[in-house]
Amino acid sequence: MDYQVHKFGNDIRLVHKQVKNTRVIHCGYAIDIGSRDESISQLGIAHFWEHMAFKGTRKRKAYHIISRLDSVGGELNAFTTKEKVFFYASVLSEHFEMAVELLADIAFYSIFPEKQVEKERVVILDEMAMYLDNPDDAIQDDFDKVVFGEHPLGHNILGTTETLNSIQKKEFPTFIDDNLNNENIVFSVVGPKSFKETLKISGRYLQMIPDHFSNKSRLKPSPEQGHKITENKSFGRAYCAIGKEAYSVKDKDRIPFFMLTNILGGPAMNSRLNLSLREKYGYVYSVDASYTSYSDTGLFGIYFGTEKKYLNRSIKIVLTEIKRLREQKLGSLQLHRAKQQIKGQLAISEENNTNVMLMMGRSLIDLERIDPLDSVFNIVDQQTSGSLARIANELLIEDQLNYLIFNPVENENHK
Repeated sequence: MDYQVHKFGNDIRLVHKQVKNTRVIHCGYAIDIGSRDESISQLGIAHFWEHMAFKGTRKRKAYHIISRLDSVGGELNAFTTKEKVFFYASVLSEHFEMAVELLADIAFYSIFPEKQVEKERVVILDEMAMYLDNPDDAIQDDFDKVVFGEHPLGHNILGTTETLNSIQKKEFPTFIDDNLNNENIVFSVVGPKSFKETLKISGRYLQMIPDHFSNKSRLKPSPEQGHKITENKSFGRAYCAIGKEAYSVKDKDRIPFFMLTNILGGPAMNSRLNLSLREKYGYVYSVDASYTSYSDTGLFGIYFGTEKKYLNRSIKIVLTEIKRLREQKLGSLQLHRAKQQIKGQLAISEENNTNVMLMMGRSLIDLERIDPLDSVFNIVDQQTSGSLARIANELLIEDQLNYLIFNPVENENHK
């Protein structure tokens, strides 16, 4: 076991992994609050909170927050997902305490200054416009709603123009109080300091964070199946998303399904969809198959853009490759290569200490454990051609797939 965990008296947990051959510490909070915890009138408030955390606390103004770590060459960042908000930093080891204190300040003592709320509202609306103008981003966001409908998982993390314009200063502390639970807050640290020293420094700030308790419960989705939706867009090319609900983060078949997704359309250039759609036919510039697991469900999706005249042919090729996974078991050499590929990708990802730090916090909240890389490798090695075919036939059923197509039409503004 290469990590250690300590729970403070206020139920916040510290998880630590020592990496001696570095001078940099990566640390941050994983907080189990995300966009799926918002009400209809609050859409976008979790992401809005992430932005506002940098805009003023009880003892700092925005300038002092952003300058605090920049002045010593460090980095301060944050992001929001459907189920989590992360605040994190990377600094030289000697500035670790500075980072710990600042992160606690922005995560738990923000005051949401009125003027900053109005300024940041404009920034986020601009961010939303940028996403909507990018078809690769837009189709992935819109596809969530195709699969999950009106369930909170189907809503855009950024919210809507209407909800963003209606959110007021007083709503931030109310939203946080309604959802924040110390038992689901993890401070994660990866770096050269020992666990003893890390615990001593972190404890000065973590154990002073007030108690928070929430009895919130998340509604499990009832995903849609077999929906086919076409929307006219002025993007110039056709864009397509194909997919359905998938396994949750706690499902025993999560890792083997991740293997299948990787075989089908992972980041490697030898993925089946890349070899067929791009290399063989030249229909697409890029194609991606992704699998995101949540606490009680998951999302599998295939995304690509192509010329309108190639759209139907491209969809047919995608369905052919999915059928191959269901009906043709991997040969022994194919299975061996698939295992080696996924293990190599996972090992390379673990070389990034920021990724490891974020993963530890997320895993401790979702699974109450952190699986060492060797245990993940063991699960990969245990897979057979039969086990992967079983999962493909269980999940990748053609008439259960949902489709979202952006159909290119001429923009009247350019006629």
